[in-house]
Amino acid sequence: MKRFLFILFVFPICLSAQTNESDTLKLQAGLSLSGIFQGGNVQTVIFRVNSDLSYKPWKKWVFKTKNSFVYQEFGKQKADEDILSLNFLYFNPERKIYPLLLGFVSTNYRRRINVRSLLGGGVTFQVLSKKENWLKIALSSEYEQTGFTIDTFNRTVYNGNRSINTLRGTVWISGKYQLFDKKLILIHESYYQPSLRRGDNYRWRADIGIELPLRKFLNFRINYLHTFESIVAEGQEQEDRLLTFGFTLKNY
Repeated sequence: MKRFLFILFVFPICLSAQTNESDTLKLQAGLSLSGIFQGGNVQTVIFRVNSDLSYKPWKKWVFKTKNSFVYQEFGKQKADEDILSLNFLYFNPERKIYPLLLGFVSTNYRRRINVRSLLGGGVTFQVLSKKENWLKIALSSEYEQTGFTIDTFNRTVYNGNRSINTLRGTVWISGKYQLFDKKLILIHESYYQPSLRRGDNYRWRADIGIELPLRKFLNFRINYLHTFESIVAEGQEQEDRLLTFGFTLKNY
């Protein structure tokens, strides 16, 4: 848990209701904290921090960084300690269609991923573009490098390799909707990432949040995260699900 404190201060103090790069504000930021704690005979700790920062360094450019940290512990035994950093650079995001560059870095304790990095680019399509409600679809391609701490996998063709590199294509869907006279906010972001080289190497992720506004800059949040990876360490499940409850702080 000491690492959590480090991550919290290193990440920008910012994911709320998912910042929108097409917004006219020069700076948008928020911080979401959620988790579960159970003491007694069996101690359970589940903690998730999400940060989201959108900044306009120049007139037509927007830099957006989304970071998350997940920690899980059962019976004082660490189960997860994962970092995910998604970084985007957009050009003319106020348009209906605009290009993007991206760079990702992540780790995953349970999946035995030491470091995973992706670098690429693509294009975003604004399907719905309003101040309070928006929906976007993006297509991108990335070169991925994944270093593992093991070399045995559920798909034996990859055994003996501690590094699996590939070229990927990605389909992104994200959106935000304010419902029931702004008394409920629905936020979602999902992606599907197949390898463009091998059909047995693919993954997907769905992140869904519901927020209930409490104050101007404070919301109560329920978050559901579902992930799948086709290639995992031998003996590991391909799917992970995480349901957490917490609060969101934002500056807008």
